[in-house]
Amino acid sequence: MTNNDERETTVENESFAELLEQSLNEQSGRLKPGQKVTAQVLKISAEWLFIDTGHKGEGVVDLKEFLDLDGNLTVKEGDAITAYFLSSSHGEMRFTTKIGGGASGSAQLEQAWQAGIPVEGQVDKEIKGGYEVKLAGTTRAFCPFSQMGLRRIDNPESLIGTRLEFRITDYAENGRNIIVSRRVLLEEEQQRVKEESLAAISEGMIISGTVTSLRDFGAFIDIGGMEGLIPMSELGWSRVKDVRDVLSVGQQVQVVIKTIDREKERISLSLKDTLVDPWERVGEQYPEGSFHTGIVARLAPFGAFVTLSDGVDGLIHISRLGAGKRINHPREILQEGDSVEVKVESFDRANRRLSLALAGAARAADEEEASIAEYRRQAGEAPSGMGTLGEMLLARSKKKK
Repeated sequence: MTNNDERETTVENESFAELLEQSLNEQSGRLKPGQKVTAQVLKISAEWLFIDTGHKGEGVVDLKEFLDLDGNLTVKEGDAITAYFLSSSHGEMRFTTKIGGGASGSAQLEQAWQAGIPVEGQVDKEIKGGYEVKLAGTTRAFCPFSQMGLRRIDNPESLIGTRLEFRITDYAENGRNIIVSRRVLLEEEQQRVKEESLAAISEGMIISGTVTSLRDFGAFIDIGGMEGLIPMSELGWSRVKDVRDVLSVGQQVQVVIKTIDREKERISLSLKDTLVDPWERVGEQYPEGSFHTGIVARLAPFGAFVTLSDGVDGLIHISRLGAGKRINHPREILQEGDSVEVKVESFDRANRRLSLALAGAARAADEEEASIAEYRRQAGEAPSGMGTLGEMLLARSKKKK
């Protein structure tokens, strides 16, 4: 063999390899019956919906699948739809969103079971343990009560006569024994909505939601296909003992997204962060030296916490409770729920601290201090820093001598 012949053989081999690889790629890209695709609606005719699936050939879906009970079209050109591949003929690919109830559907039920394609059925009657559902003409199927919805249905008879979508979960005896489930389709749709919603949110966002349930540890909020939790500590700036004092089931709320655990699909929310922080104006409302009335919120070994307004608590230290006498616990002087008058002694906004004293003791101390100051003034002494009263009297006696 000459060098030229060898070169031609090599080129032919390379071309054959490329063609084989291309052929395999085309085959691997072929749709299989029952394969699920997302497609864009290109055109709508009187009978068909033409779709672009990203594969060679034109895709079509029966227009009837997109008509509501009143005969109105539920899609428009440009919309994205989910469909299942049925078959291909002369370059035209047939798709469906569900196996219909017509006579032609009977031969497709086994295919729908194998491929997981939804089937449409009419709930005929309630039987022991569930419902009898009519599929594809006269084919009968059974749907257990537990598979009819995401939650228990309070009025099972209300579904009689309705047409719904199901998935065949068991196909036996050549179609004489068929079990269907509506719940699996609802769960898939719920998961799809949850994933889309989860991808659209971020920490710090303010979002609307609906209270779905109340617990001792907080409230669950539906924020568009998924639930988040408002812990008790995030219900408000003031201490909340019972979530029912703040929220009720069905209530619409605005919440801030605090944290997102995308792996575990857990979302922590805050109602508190949507409210005005009461500590922003504490310095103006409760300046040092001012007197106010508050409620004893709780007692601790080191003092008593007094609520002056929602979210604003101050502390009376135990050393300021005994009127000069040593006490072992604040309960010897105060009880939770007592209404007391207090004086603001100091204010630390950065650490959210108000130091308080009982008004009676504070006034007595103020009067004593005023009396001493007045005495010093009359004695011709400086108003402060001149020692004890005894030292002052001794100094005056020395002057007289």
